[in-house]
Amino acid sequence: MQTIIQDTSGAPDAAVIWLHGLGADGADFVDAVPYLNLPASLKIRFVFPSAPVRAVTINNGLQMRSWYDIKAMLPRRVTDERQLQESVQQVSQLVEELIGQGIDAARIILVGFSQGGAVAYELALTGERNVSGVAAMSTYMPRELSAEDYTAVPSLNILAIHGDADDVVPCALGESAVTALQQFGFSVRWQTFPMAHEVTLPSLTLLGDWIAKQLTS
Repeated sequence: MQTIIQDTSGAPDAAVIWLHGLGADGADFVDAVPYLNLPASLKIRFVFPSAPVRAVTINNGLQMRSWYDIKAMLPRRVTDERQLQESVQQVSQLVEELIGQGIDAARIILVGFSQGGAVAYELALTGERNVSGVAAMSTYMPRELSAEDYTAVPSLNILAIHGDADDVVPCALGESAVTALQQFGFSVRWQTFPMAHEVTLPSLTLLGDWIAKQLTS
């Protein structure tokens, strides 16, 4: 998997894996890091992987970077679950590599935008490692989970950010994911912003504050 690595200082002891959306690549959020306004004391390794190139049904079968094929959009996303799990395993391997580099799983945060957020949800909630938290931006649950699917501890830190004018992933999809998580005992911080399917300075400021809190508390 192609990845971009950016360390905020030498000898990082924490990590953020940031997953891009459909059609983008690992470089998509590299320039967003300074806008997080993270404390200089934090030693974070940012990891920006790129999804594989594959045909995407909803885009007339065009080849583009995609974590999984999306077969239908509404009323909910219909995804290729095999490809979803392949991507989850690839990102899980990045988690294992970070642990091998001396970074504890409890200091690894998953961030994902749109389709990348769906993968981040899936890994954080059903993966073998209990990471520090997951920030789900303008996204949705890629599949319906049962109680047996969850491996995450209820104390998992979850931040869900969505634009109230999002016409790509309707805000209702993000909110339904939060509702489902709350029904299974997870505490979720849900925050909407006056924005479309995008990130804005206020949303990045909130994300930065949330990341700093997870890694300093």
